[in-house]
Amino acid sequence: MSEALSSEVAPDVVEPEYPMARGRCPFDPPPELERRLTEEPVSRVKIWDGSDPWLFTRYEDVRALLRDPRVSADTSRPGYPPQSPGIAARRKRATSFIGMDDPEHATQRRLLTADFMVKKVERLRPRIQHIVDELIDEMLAGPKPANLVDAFALPLPSLVICELLGVPYADRAFFHRISRVLVSKEATPQQSLAAVEELLAYLRGLVEKKLTDPGDDVLSRLATGQVAQGTMTADEVASMGQLLLVAGHETTANMIALGTVALLEHPDQLDLVRDGDPALIANAVEELLRYLTIVHTGRRRVALEDLEVAGQHIRKGEGLIAASDVANRDAEAFPDPDKLDVTRKARHHVAFGYGVHQCLGQPLARVELQAVCSTLYRRIPTLKLAVGLEELDFKNDMLVYGVHSLPVTW
Repeated sequence: MSEALSSEVAPDVVEPEYPMARGRCPFDPPPELERRLTEEPVSRVKIWDGSDPWLFTRYEDVRALLRDPRVSADTSRPGYPPQSPGIAARRKRATSFIGMDDPEHATQRRLLTADFMVKKVERLRPRIQHIVDELIDEMLAGPKPANLVDAFALPLPSLVICELLGVPYADRAFFHRISRVLVSKEATPQQSLAAVEELLAYLRGLVEKKLTDPGDDVLSRLATGQVAQGTMTADEVASMGQLLLVAGHETTANMIALGTVALLEHPDQLDLVRDGDPALIANAVEELLRYLTIVHTGRRRVALEDLEVAGQHIRKGEGLIAASDVANRDAEAFPDPDKLDVTRKARHHVAFGYGVHQCLGQPLARVELQAVCSTLYRRIPTLKLAVGLEELDFKNDMLVYGVHSLPVTW
């Protein structure tokens, strides 16, 4: 996959210092990040375009930065540090509310808040559990070894987000292909723009169909409640749908697969999860989110004015990166942070971000992950890797960390 995405060389790209290379343990943040956490908690890093934004590594500093109204998430502002050339190009074409500031951000986010409220998502739990059980039934009836990514981790959140949005699951191969480009750090501007145009055209067509034939889903509600009333265009709703569709399956799918690898490599913790009650399962999900923190390229911002964070003077227009992966390994917030402990009270992690831009879909992700943790390892108690850990292909080339495939047997 990475070869296909790298067939064109993006112009004006320099060898970056950040993101940094991981060490021997695939679950831990890069050693250089951990060094900076203790020795240089606020420092400069060079990124792909040659700019040198500030990098924040401590838990409290990351939270302070992400909640500061003097800091912008607007991707169009000068000084904003994009993750890659492809992502920079794509966001000029299609900006979702996560790349906006209030009041525009709050206005668009409110249109979706009710769909992801805890009470609404809890009503989906029986349906999610049913999907989990069906996928496990199919995997058990199939050949061994199985690829857990294709057989289970990817279909589960894809089915759920498709049903929620009103996107035909039959089209999953199409949006999985597009998604792989959109979350790649190696996609060129041309590849990224072509992918986003293709997905927007697809979603725009869906929105237009739902204007005359609506269903009980998010895109139908936005079409009839916003587009039909002239308050949003079909293209704007398609941009919102793109965010929800891609983020709604990529993040959870990678957490399911990578979380499974982590538990298989920590059998004492797997035993606790396999036999755990709902409270322990909920705890385990939060600890896995903290321990793995799959958003591993930092949350990007730009300073709206001169400010001081952790004693460091930041000038207006300077780029900022909040490294949530290493912040979740800060011993000041999480004692013995490099230990996976599913009994730990880790709900205060920043894996979902922090402040007004924290992940809208986190209640849904939690329910999906809880259903997986309470079911998969209990129903397949002998689940194990079919290859050595060193043979797994980890997603160092993607914005969302995980494994490209996961051969398992039982």
